[in-house]
Amino acid sequence: MKKIAVFPGSFDPITLGHVAVMNRAVPLFDQLIIAIGDNADKKHMFPLEQRKKWILDIFKDQPKITVAIYNGLTVDFCKKTNAQFILRGLRTSADFEFERSIAQVNRRLAPEVDTLFILTEAKYTPVSSSIVRDIIRNGGDISEFVPEEVRF
Repeated sequence: MKKIAVFPGSFDPITLGHVAVMNRAVPLFDQLIIAIGDNADKKHMFPLEQRKKWILDIFKDQPKITVAIYNGLTVDFCKKTNAQFILRGLRTSADFEFERSIAQVNRRLAPEVDTLFILTEAKYTPVSSSIVRDIIRNGGDISEFVPEEVRF
């Protein structure tokens, strides 16, 4: 059976921290689905298709990575794609506490889907999409926080 993992997120925008986690996950799985959640209730800075294009451009030479847009529960998306794993990156202990709660609920909803955590590299600990959006809103330079494909 193929080992398939889903890495869900809004990726608004994708950061170097996200990319580092994805690159570290690639050797662990046969397929890694970068799943962009389409949450209509959330206000995004960048359109869904733009976020998808950035990820496709970043990983154009990585055949194990695919990109999808999904609605609803992540565990339901995992079932639809036959993914056995949800991948999450952790920067801090606060991330762990938050993600652990979600993982426990997901496990009750879909016992066949496990959540795996990858710690981010220390240099990416302070980087988040929220911080990058704040820098953009205030006219700052985001180049050290995002991949080349996202710089404008």
